[in-house]
Amino acid sequence: MFDPSPHVDWLLSHGRMLDLQGLVDGLGARLRADGTAMMRVRISFRTTHPLTAALSVIWEANTAPIKPITTAHGLEARSDYAGSPLAEIARTGHPYRRRLTGVLGADDHVSLHEIQQRGGTDYYGLPLHFAGGSLGMIVFVCNSTGGFSDDQISGLDHLAAVLTPVVEAHANHQLAAAIAKSYLGARTGQRVLDGQITRGDIETIEAAILFSDIRGWTALNAARPPAETLDIANRYFEVISDAVDNNEGEILKFMGDGVLALFPGDGTDEGRQRACRQAMAAAHAAHGIAALAALPVSFGIGIHYGEVLYGNVGARARIDFTVLGKSVNIAARVEACCDRLDQSVLISQTVADMAGTPTRHIATERLKGMDTPMALFTPATS
Repeated sequence: MFDPSPHVDWLLSHGRMLDLQGLVDGLGARLRADGTAMMRVRISFRTTHPLTAALSVIWEANTAPIKPITTAHGLEARSDYAGSPLAEIARTGHPYRRRLTGVLGADDHVSLHEIQQRGGTDYYGLPLHFAGGSLGMIVFVCNSTGGFSDDQISGLDHLAAVLTPVVEAHANHQLAAAIAKSYLGARTGQRVLDGQITRGDIETIEAAILFSDIRGWTALNAARPPAETLDIANRYFEVISDAVDNNEGEILKFMGDGVLALFPGDGTDEGRQRACRQAMAAAHAAHGIAALAALPVSFGIGIHYGEVLYGNVGARARIDFTVLGKSVNIAARVEACCDRLDQSVLISQTVADMAGTPTRHIATERLKGMDTPMALFTPATS
C-alpha cells in the first residue's frame, strides 16, 4: 500500500523551504524511492510577464537535471500545447489520466506518444486550484508494468492537495519578481522585494546617469497615426534597453519619449571609470543597434556622473522609486544640447575626465540652472 503521509510531512517541513526546482527534484526522487516507479514529475503554472506565458519545472529519473522551461506568449496556438493533456486540464479544471500500456491512436496527443516511446506506462495530471482563481498543474508519469495502482492514484491526489498552496506561494513569488523587474528593473526591483518600500527609504549613491530622448517627437506625433508612433517608441525603447542591459546598466524610467538609465559606481576611482565607460559604451551600442534595426527616428544621449538620491519618494500611499539630485538635472541638460549642437552623444566634463578615453570638445555651454558654463564633449568613437 502506498502511504503519502511521509511525503506530506516532508512537503510541509523541508520541501516547502526549497526553490521550485528543488521541490520537484526532491519529491520525484522520494516517490520513486517509495516504490511508485515514478519516471517524471512536472509542475507548471501561468506567469504574469511581458515575455513569458508559463513556467514549468521537471524532474526525470536517471537523467541530468532539467533547466526550468519558460514558454512565450501565444502558447494556445502552438501545436505542442493545443490538444495536449495540459491544455485539457487547463480547459476543464479536472484531472486527466491516460494509461500508456496499450496502443495509442491518432487522437492521442504527440506528447503522450513521446512519453510512451520513452517507457512511460501511465500519465496522471492534476489541476492545482489557487485561491485567486488561477491554477497550476502537476503531472506524474510512471514506468511500471501495470501503471499506477488505485491506492497510488489516491495518494497522489492527496499529495496534490497539500502541494497546491506551496506551489501557489512559488507562483506568487514569480509574479512579484516579474512585476518588480518589468516595471522597476532587475536591481531596483530586487530592492523593493527586499523591503525597501517606505517613503523616505533613500540612499546617496554615485552613478553615471544616461538620459536619452527621440528628436522631433512632437512633430512625429503630429504627422503620423498614434499606433505608428507607439510602435516607433517601443522599437526605440528596445534599442536603448538592449544597449543598457548589455553594458551592466539599468533603465530606471521611461518618461514619454525619454529614458533614464543608471550605471552605479562604487565610490572608487576604478568604479567611477568603469561606470562612465559602461554608459559611453551603451550610448555607442544604442546607435549601432538603431542603425542595424533601421530605426526611423534619431535620438540624443547625454551622460553625466555624480551623486544621486536613490530611493522612494511620493505621497503616503503612492510612491515611486527614482533618482533625484543635481547630477540627474545636469545629465538631462546635457542631453537637451544634443539637438542644437547636432550631436548624437554628449558627455559632461566630469565623464570625459573620469572615463579616460579619447573625446572631442564640442562646446562650452551655460546649462539651465547652473551658474558656470560646462564643457561638453563627445566620445571620439561617436
